[in-house]
Amino acid sequence: MLAAALVALLAVPQVDKVEPPSWWPGHSLGTVRVLMSGRELGGARVDGAPGLSVLGKARVNDRGTHLFVDVSVDPAAAPGMRRLRLTTAGGATDVPFEVRAPLARAGRFQGFSPDDVIYLIMPDRFADGDPSNDDPAVSRGMYDRGKARYYHGGDLQGVIDHLPYLKDLGVTAVWLTPVYDNVNHLNERERYDDAAITDYHGYDQVANHTGPYHAWVADPPTATWFHGTAERHPRNTWQTWTLSDPHATPDAQRETLDGWFIDILPDLDQDDPDVARYLVQNALWWVGMTGLDAIRQDTLPYVPRRFWAEWSAALHREYPHLTLLGEMFDGDPAMVSFFQGGVARDGIDTGIDTLFDFPSYYAIRRAFIEGQRLRDLAVTLAHDRLYPDPSVLVTHAGLHDVSRFMGEPGATVAGRKLADTFLLTARGTPLVYYGDEIGMAGGGDPDNRRDFPGGFPGDVRNAFTPAGRTPDEAAIFDNLRALARLRAELAPLRRGRMLTLAVGEQTWAYARVLDGQAVVVAINNGTTGVDLDIPVADARWTDGIAVDRLGGAGGRIESRRLRLSLPARTAAILARAAR
Repeated sequence: MLAAALVALLAVPQVDKVEPPSWWPGHSLGTVRVLMSGRELGGARVDGAPGLSVLGKARVNDRGTHLFVDVSVDPAAAPGMRRLRLTTAGGATDVPFEVRAPLARAGRFQGFSPDDVIYLIMPDRFADGDPSNDDPAVSRGMYDRGKARYYHGGDLQGVIDHLPYLKDLGVTAVWLTPVYDNVNHLNERERYDDAAITDYHGYDQVANHTGPYHAWVADPPTATWFHGTAERHPRNTWQTWTLSDPHATPDAQRETLDGWFIDILPDLDQDDPDVARYLVQNALWWVGMTGLDAIRQDTLPYVPRRFWAEWSAALHREYPHLTLLGEMFDGDPAMVSFFQGGVARDGIDTGIDTLFDFPSYYAIRRAFIEGQRLRDLAVTLAHDRLYPDPSVLVTHAGLHDVSRFMGEPGATVAGRKLADTFLLTARGTPLVYYGDEIGMAGGGDPDNRRDFPGGFPGDVRNAFTPAGRTPDEAAIFDNLRALARLRAELAPLRRGRMLTLAVGEQTWAYARVLDGQAVVVAINNGTTGVDLDIPVADARWTDGIAVDRLGGAGGRIESRRLRLSLPARTAAILARAAR
C-alpha cells in the first residue's frame, strides 16, 4: 500500500513542445537531437518508433523541464506521423514526431547571385492580404495601425498577392524579415501556399540572441544555454573591431562575443554543444520545410567564427547551392571582409557566402544625399581586393535598420535615381528595401517601417499602381524598373568585370566587360553639366557611336576615347551602336 501511495504522488510526464517536430529520411544529418520541453521529465527514458531509433540515453535538466535525446531517422522510413514513447517513474506519454517527405529540389534551395535583384520586405508593413488574421488570439490587442510599434496586419498572403507587381519591377528574389512570433515559437509558421513564393525565398535568422521574454530566459534547457542570466550577465561593448585585431585581448573579444545586446537581449552560448546543435538543426528545418534559397544571418560578428564554420558546413552539405548572407554592420572594408567565407581568418573559414556591402552603403549616401565627392565611392570599391569574392556582395542604399534614403536631409529624386543607377550597374547583387522604389520617406526605427500605400484596407491611394503614384514616386519607380530591365538584358551589368575608366571629384566612368562585350556607365554627381573624355581602350571599344540606353544623347568614340556631355546629376548607360 505504501508503494502504491508513493507511485500516486509521482506526476505523469507532460511534453508541451518538440523541436524539431519533424525530420526527413535520407538527410545528410541523419541523427537529429530532439529537444522536448514540458514538466516532470526527470529520469525519463525515450523509446523509438518504426523508422526512428533512439541513440543513447535521454538527458534532462535539473528542473525536469527540458529533455534532449538523439533520434536516428532510417533512410528508408516512410513519411508519416510517429510517436516516441517517453517513460518515467510517474507514467508514460506518447510524443508525436513526423517523418516528412523531402520537398522536390527543382526551383528550391537554389541560392541567389548577381543575376538577381533582391527585394527586402517587412511583411507586416507591406500588404494585408488576409484581414481575418490581423488580431489573432496569440497577440490579442497588439494590432493597431495607428501605433508604429504594433502589428499592422501585413502577412504572407499580401506578399503573394503582389508578386506580379514585383515581377514587373524586375525583382527576382525576396528577402522576408521574420514571419513568425520570434519571442517563443521558433518552429511555428504561417500556413500559406509555399509553392506560390518558391521562386522568391529568402529568410532572416538570428543565432546570436533571443528576445528578453523567451521562455528559455526563466527556464534554460541547460545551465550554459546563455552567457549568464537575466540578473547577472556581461554587457555587450559593440567593439567588433577587436575580433579582427591581432592585438586585442581575449577578454576584450569576449565582451563582444558574450555580452547581451543593450543589456537585455539574452546572448546564446554557441560553445554549448546543445545550443550549437539546436541552431544548426533549426536552420536546416526551416530551409527544408519552405524550400528557401538563402538565409540572412543577423549580427554575424557577435557569434564565434568556429560556430559559423560548423553551421555553414551543415547547411551546404544538405543544400550546396543555398546562399548564406551575413550582416557585418561596419563602414570599413577591412572589418567587413574579415567575415566572408572562402578564406581562413584566424585559422577559420566562416563558410559565409556573402555579406552586405555596408562600406559602399555609407559612400552611396554621402555622395548622392549629402553631395560629397563621388570619388570616395570609387575609392571604397578600390578595397575590393580585401574580399575573397567582392562580386557577390549585396549592395544597397538602405535597409530596415536605418533611416530611409528619402528621409535624410538633402535627399532628392535626382540623388535617388543616381544611387539606383550605381546599384543596378556596379558589381554585386543589388537589394531594394520595400517602398524605396517609390521613394518612401521615414526616419529611424520604427519610422523607417511605414505601411506601403495601397497595401492595406482603407488606404486612400494605391502606389502599387501607376495611377496611385505621385510624380516624384513615378520618376523613381520608372527609373528603377528601367534599370532592372537593362540589367536583365545586358549580361555584363550582372557578371562582367568592373573597370574604372575615369574618376573626377564628382564624376565616375566605369565599364562592365564580359566575353568581349562592354557596357560603360558614366555618372555626374555634380551640380553643373560636364563634358567627359573617357578612355575606352580597356573596354575594347573602337571608334563609333555609343548609345545611352537610358534615353540620353549618347556619345561618340574617336581615337579610343568616348566623348559625351552629361547634365547635372544624371547618368548614362552606354552600349556600342550596332554597325
